[in-house]
Amino acid sequence: MTVCPGGGRTDGSGPAEGGDQDPPVSSALLEDSAEDLYENAPCGYLSTLMDGRIAKVNGTLLKWLGHRREDLVGRRHFSDLLTIGGRLYHETHFAPLLRMQGEVNGVALELRAADGARLPVLVTSTVKRDADGEPLLIRTTLLDARDRRDYERELLRARQDAERDRERLQRLATTLQRTLIPPVIEPVPGREAAAHYHFASTDQVGGDFYDLFPLTAGTWGFFMGDVRGKGADAAVVTSLARYTLRAAAVSDPAPVRVLANLNTALNHQAQDDEPLFCTVIFGMLTPEENDAGFHVVLAGGGHPPALLLRADGSADYLPTPGGQLVGVVADAQFTTATLDLRPGDTLLLYTDGLTEARTGNPGERYGDEALLDFARSLAPTSASGAVRALTALLNSFGEGLDDDTALLAISVPRAKGEGSGRSAPSPDST
Repeated sequence: MTVCPGGGRTDGSGPAEGGDQDPPVSSALLEDSAEDLYENAPCGYLSTLMDGRIAKVNGTLLKWLGHRREDLVGRRHFSDLLTIGGRLYHETHFAPLLRMQGEVNGVALELRAADGARLPVLVTSTVKRDADGEPLLIRTTLLDARDRRDYERELLRARQDAERDRERLQRLATTLQRTLIPPVIEPVPGREAAAHYHFASTDQVGGDFYDLFPLTAGTWGFFMGDVRGKGADAAVVTSLARYTLRAAAVSDPAPVRVLANLNTALNHQAQDDEPLFCTVIFGMLTPEENDAGFHVVLAGGGHPPALLLRADGSADYLPTPGGQLVGVVADAQFTTATLDLRPGDTLLLYTDGLTEARTGNPGERYGDEALLDFARSLAPTSASGAVRALTALLNSFGEGLDDDTALLAISVPRAKGEGSGRSAPSPDST
């Protein structure tokens, strides 16, 4: 008794003990001749003499091209089967490289069929040599690349569509962002104001916002805020916050109550799983008698503290400790700080993209202390001078500035004849 490779027995008594019998394989499938494998292979085969004259071609390639064997063998060269562009590439690159290396793999060319149709193929050629190393003929394999070409075209089309969509998204994001911040700061009698907005991404709408606007009897309101996240959701909150702050300030300009009204509006709009919240600092400027400056009341809702750059060259933060994020809880508490803005003083508001910018040292952020040192080196200065210097600082971070950043500065000009302040320091001076 003989055991077959599949575990069965030749005596017809069934499978061997403990083995599984493979399904029977037709003997016809195992009797393919080498000639049949060559003629009907799933790729084209071609043999040429060293001068490129066709010596042998398989049936698959003849079927692709619509030629008869007798039209090609001994009469045509391989390059005759190529398109004009393919023939030029073959003569200037493919053939010289084949002679030098003896083999060329996977080169994309196009064949021209008998009816003029183009057939993209991937061509691999090798040189067969005799025992003495002398070249005898060139064997070439051709793979049908029509499906690959269609795939590449679809991929290119999809990439082009994606680029167009990205450009439209960038235009939409830029347009939407510019509707959420004032295009210019309105001139304020007796004060100078300047602002700057750094866009970290052209694809997404950021959540930073600011404004400066008149109220009544010479009083002006101003605010700076930063919404959680980016994109369309952040834009919704930004728009709601900006217009709620303006409306609330007209109704009751007391800064704490303005933030309380915004907190209520955000809580009413929030979904259970999507809270709407932001950090905000809101201020009110009231002119003092005899043009001595302005009285400022600030209310903070979790926002970075304002900076005061004084006429005497000093600078300090104006914290509003205990102020909670706006929109997180229904009964959020907000705190205030007051100051007198005198001639030569500058009040600066900013968002945390500035202090959280990455410096050149791995893992290091710019930070509050570095910003305070920069402000002290800059004071005294004007609103425009402060914004120019800080814009240069932002630019110096390069790719380290990966969050939107807003700046808003308000200053009281000095009387004529007084010094105008220090020149802006280099960002490297910090």
